[in-house]
Amino acid sequence: MSNAPLNQGKICVSLCAKTAGELAEKIELAAPLADIIEVRFDCSAPEQLDECLDVAIAAKAEVLVTFRPRGEGGFRGISDDERIDFWNQGNELGFWGADLEEDQIERCFNSLCDNRIVSFHDFSGTPLNLESIYARLAAAGANIVKIAIQADQITDAIPLWKLLEKARNENKKLVPIAMGEAGKWTRILGLAYGSPLAYASLDRAGGTAPGQITAADLINVYRAKDLSLESKVFGLIAGDTSYSMSPYIQNAAIGKAGLDAVFVPLQVADIEEFFRRMVREATRDIDLNFRGFAVTNPHKRSIIGLLDSVDETAAAIGAVNTVFLDSGKWRGTNTDAEGFIAPLKERFGSLQGANVAVLGAGGAARACVYALRREGADVTVLARDLAKATPLADQFGAKLLPLDAIEHLDVLVNTTPLGTRGEHQSETPVSSEKLSGIKLVYDLTYNPRETRLLMEAREAGCETLDGLEMLIRQAAAQFTIWTGLEADTAAMQKAALMQLGE
Repeated sequence: MSNAPLNQGKICVSLCAKTAGELAEKIELAAPLADIIEVRFDCSAPEQLDECLDVAIAAKAEVLVTFRPRGEGGFRGISDDERIDFWNQGNELGFWGADLEEDQIERCFNSLCDNRIVSFHDFSGTPLNLESIYARLAAAGANIVKIAIQADQITDAIPLWKLLEKARNENKKLVPIAMGEAGKWTRILGLAYGSPLAYASLDRAGGTAPGQITAADLINVYRAKDLSLESKVFGLIAGDTSYSMSPYIQNAAIGKAGLDAVFVPLQVADIEEFFRRMVREATRDIDLNFRGFAVTNPHKRSIIGLLDSVDETAAAIGAVNTVFLDSGKWRGTNTDAEGFIAPLKERFGSLQGANVAVLGAGGAARACVYALRREGADVTVLARDLAKATPLADQFGAKLLPLDAIEHLDVLVNTTPLGTRGEHQSETPVSSEKLSGIKLVYDLTYNPRETRLLMEAREAGCETLDGLEMLIRQAAAQFTIWTGLEADTAAMQKAALMQLGE
């Protein structure tokens, strides 16, 4: 890649406040992080609108004004007369700039002309006529075009991202936003690829659009203002990236090493389409300078057939959690086994002859059973679907029993998603009465660290081990594979604990 444009480095923190007092408080909090503060005046209660305008005028910050009706993605119903009155008043007051819909762009004049943004939002998906929409907006007379679409699949954002390259070649300014978890990468990489603004929230609870990232994370975790077209991009391939610690711990290691790189969440539903359209050089629609991936559920096994090769460890386990680019070839390995077994041996001691049960039959379970059998443990696989788990048990010479057949165990390992933050957080794969007598319960879940399974295990007198140490160790091994450098594991753990609120 050459002729990379300078990163414009403008973080725009978007604020929503009902009252003038709330707005003043939020502006004070946002000012140290923001280059520009967008005030969503459509959030203001009608009777507070004038007072909110006064607060924005008094702010010692560059203010971007937005007053969007609900039908255009705003927060309340706004009549045409209200819009006209607001923009007439706003023009008299003077702000850094204004964000308007296409049919309102001519209402912005005088001091607001310097930074006029014309916006288009589609909360249902990606319009088929996206190019014509861009062309129309680009001709509307605004300085900046902003297009926001809903991305339900990661590849939904490709047409929008291609428009960013088009705008760059035409010396025009486009802010491309793919809303939702699957589009987060557009928010992180936008500045590096020529977007003049990166919209951010003040905090995780105060986002004004789906998938918005906090300003603190954009600046301190992803270092969005420092990235360029030359920056190496690593990422987490997962069915759901919303709860993962991987971006925080990997970016902490990247920052400590001083690398020109970033690790981004890549929420992928169709792994084959992702590789074909976004990864493989011969077929990809866009080039994001990908150099490696961490892989988790549900793609650890399905990704194998898309790679050029896998090493002996990944082949033996039958699952890949790490993908790296080697001389133009995509290769896979697995760091889960070593990351899993090392903390277990430190806590339990020798596993030779130990009676260990592994709950689950997915990619993580395969790595655990593989590592346990290497250590000489007597392994039983416990699964709801015995037919699905049979190949795993047969491959490694493990017993196979249904979930409720727990008895006479030294160690119980949970590799299922039950207990993970989200819809399964209150669940446990094992009833509490089954835990009595087990020496150690090891839950690979790390978010939250205190799962229901571990709480009940302690109540039953078991020693417990959560998944954070495994997460750090396997991630550190991934970092070394990608970069050739030793990871700062202390920085990784600190980043994880901060996100877990510890």
